[in-house]
Amino acid sequence: MPRTTHVFCASTLYGAATLAAALDAGLFGPADRRLLLVTNNAATPETTPSVDRMPGFARIAERFDGVLSWNEAIAPLHPSGWGPRADDIPMWERYLRLLWGLGDDRIRLTVESVQVNPALALCQLFTGAPVDVYADGLISYGPTRDKIEPLVGTRIERVLHLDLVEGLIPLLLTEFGVRPELVPAEAFLKVLTELAQDGPEPAVAEAEEPRPALLLGQYLSALEILKAAEEEELHLRMVRGAIALGHRKLVFKPHPVAPARWSRLLEEEAERLGAELVALEEPVLAEVAFQRLRPALVVGCFSTALFTAATLYGLPVARVGTDTVLTRLTPYQNSNRVPVTIADALLPDLFDERAVSSWTPPSRQQVDELAALLKAVGFAMQPKIHPGLRAAAESYLTRHLDQHTWRYFKRRRLTALALPGAVPAQLSFIPRNATVRRLARRARALSRH
Repeated sequence: MPRTTHVFCASTLYGAATLAAALDAGLFGPADRRLLLVTNNAATPETTPSVDRMPGFARIAERFDGVLSWNEAIAPLHPSGWGPRADDIPMWERYLRLLWGLGDDRIRLTVESVQVNPALALCQLFTGAPVDVYADGLISYGPTRDKIEPLVGTRIERVLHLDLVEGLIPLLLTEFGVRPELVPAEAFLKVLTELAQDGPEPAVAEAEEPRPALLLGQYLSALEILKAAEEEELHLRMVRGAIALGHRKLVFKPHPVAPARWSRLLEEEAERLGAELVALEEPVLAEVAFQRLRPALVVGCFSTALFTAATLYGLPVARVGTDTVLTRLTPYQNSNRVPVTIADALLPDLFDERAVSSWTPPSRQQVDELAALLKAVGFAMQPKIHPGLRAAAESYLTRHLDQHTWRYFKRRRLTALALPGAVPAQLSFIPRNATVRRLARRARALSRH
């Protein structure tokens, strides 16, 4: 009887920590071998440290029988840009089985972001392998970003996720009837504690009083969501807002590949306003910084770390810039829309002092309201993947579309999908009027000639 080899794929330390927590919690069945496949998806992997070179990774690696590199296996191809051609799949599978010493092993896969490479490529190469998917932060609460071929989708058994918004059920992969399963918070916190013990010496004194405000950078300009100058201003607003709330000690955690000059700009702005700002230059998870600093406030735009701070560590949080990002996100299907929507809907605005000081974790009613909103947003994002959500979207838009909730939708998108809110109420019959729609199609056809 062939042995079973379970291959786990990770591209970030946060993802590797999630896998370690799921293993510690006994969420995976027995296997003869467990291999951790590391992939570096950075635009220039040659100049960006991969997850296996991050502080604390050695403790995570102890849970596996070996560590493999996807980048080395497919070099010089890029992990995010390469996928196998259908005719080449048997050749690539033989190559990987030989390279990794898999022989005739039965393979099981656990991957993240299964709708894109490299996770998708891995699932395509091992055609008979059952698959588990673990959630990539808040994005899992939204629809699957791209339509997945049934040969992959029907093999996915679970979506493993942290309970970042207590009681909220992921929409990811529900088109295949995939069941969600929680990774226990206590197991994840235990892994994060291990990472904190092995990390570099902090640039800021631990347990320092008064406790600092921690500002989280995301490098949105690299995702072409904001322009570089706009993102600079977003970070400056974080500084001004935190100082306006009375914080005089600030810590900025920049994105690992963000320009160093951003940190200098923030230091200068803080000094001008009578405060002190220190940048965390060591490559640590935000959650490790939470443990070390116990910040008095965590500020960000729509980072998943805002929710780990609030949910797992009980820290005060505030958002800034979500209204701008909601306006700028294109196309409407952009998968970042769901994390921004969640942050905007649940977290207090940094410049609303009363909201920041009185904020508490969302109630059951608030989570239910958010779930209804996300079904409407999810359908508007991916109507072909989730056609069954049309009724829920229509119901939400009919009852809740107002001056505040308009920020989560685009009139053009609602019009294209014939949803409530597309046109003024007195003309709402038009999208469903067969005669009008037939004339519109004829007019479009004539305009092409």
